[in-house]
Amino acid sequence: MSHPSVLNPKAEDMELLLAANCHIGSKNCGVHMQPYLWKTRPDGVSVINIGKTWEKIVLAARIIAAVDNPADICVVSARPYGQRAVLKFAAHTGAVAIAGRFTPGNFTNYITRSFKEPRLVIVTDPRTDAQAIKEASYVNIPVIALCDTDSPLEYVDVAIPTNNKARHSTGLIWWLLAREVLRLRGSLASRETAWDVMVDMYFYRDPEEEKEGDEEEGGDMPKVDEGDFAAAPPEANFEVSGASGAAAGTFDASVAATATAGAGAGAGAGAGTSWDAAEGGDWASSAQQASDWAADGKEGGW
Repeated sequence: MSHPSVLNPKAEDMELLLAANCHIGSKNCGVHMQPYLWKTRPDGVSVINIGKTWEKIVLAARIIAAVDNPADICVVSARPYGQRAVLKFAAHTGAVAIAGRFTPGNFTNYITRSFKEPRLVIVTDPRTDAQAIKEASYVNIPVIALCDTDSPLEYVDVAIPTNNKARHSTGLIWWLLAREVLRLRGSLASRETAWDVMVDMYFYRDPEEEKEGDEEEGGDMPKVDEGDFAAAPPEANFEVSGASGAAAGTFDASVAATATAGAGAGAGAGAGTSWDAAEGGDWASSAQQASDWAADGKEGGW
């Protein structure tokens, strides 16, 4: 495939493709994927020609950049390793992402709430995203797919040969595709300008590994002795109820005298029949002593 020399890959791009194992295929190879093979290893594993992978990335990017409205591009990934990548690709290029299960009828049933009419569909795996490819064929939507050596190419218009079963290879292809689209649109100043988005942002992250990492980081933090908090006395903040017009926390002598007098009158009226009087105790004086806590508290600085 002939293209301008400015679109030729750099050594760094080839190193990334090799480091992410984008050239490692499967032991099965379809007849339509044979032109993209470089050789077959002695153990039967097919090796993909990454030169053709780069050519198809550039071709796909030129097709994506030709769509006037980025929202008319739909990226699909039912495979978990590609869900984070399609979400990042949609965020950086303005496309619409469908991560997870593809609801049947998204492209054909206009009654559904999630009905879409895209001009271009990009899928991560033709086998797991077969429903999206089938519906795209019903409404004549071109399809770009990341294809492994054993992927079916039915209704696929542009196949990007790569290893779509690994987290690093899948994320790297989506990252290279997004970067190439931004270059062709002019969002990046020049092809020499490095993209400030790291390729790690497109890699799948296991929630269990993230949880274990957070627990390990939390275990390094020093423990705080709970006894220090228990020994601290609570701050006293009392408010005397019934003292209207008085400030909160103050003692009203007139209210206390009225309460004491009423208690004494009640005690004198029931002295003949109450068992308290039989014991010889004067509970009114006890109430008088109990009421002195407010004064004591005032002297103590409450």
